[in-house]
Amino acid sequence: MNQEQNSQRLDKWLWSARFFKSRALATKLLSAGRVRLSGKVVTKSNQLVKKNDVLTFPQGAFIRVIKVLFLAERRGPAPEAQLLFEDLSSIEPVSYTHLRAHETSLHLVCRLLLE
Repeated sequence: MNQEQNSQRLDKWLWSARFFKSRALATKLLSAGRVRLSGKVVTKSNQLVKKNDVLTFPQGAFIRVIKVLFLAERRGPAPEAQLLFEDLSSIEPVSYTHLRAHETSLHLVCRLLLE
């Protein structure tokens, strides 16, 4: 990346920041209209992202709110990728066993209602 570059493709930035394992997965989420860029829905993977843009997108059971601090030069190791953004979302980790218990309870309730 040269020093004059002030924007980057959104799919590439999401992949470089390690939110997705592949650019194809980032593109799939973008194509589905599940990402917001500074409040506006994005449907194209070639949408450009700049410093200080705010991204909102689902990741697992959470909604991520991310502020872009730097553009990516490459997909580096996780500690390097974490320097690219500021996490504005208030994610509280939920244990996997708690989620499984909730899913099982919900499944049972739905089954009872359908019988």
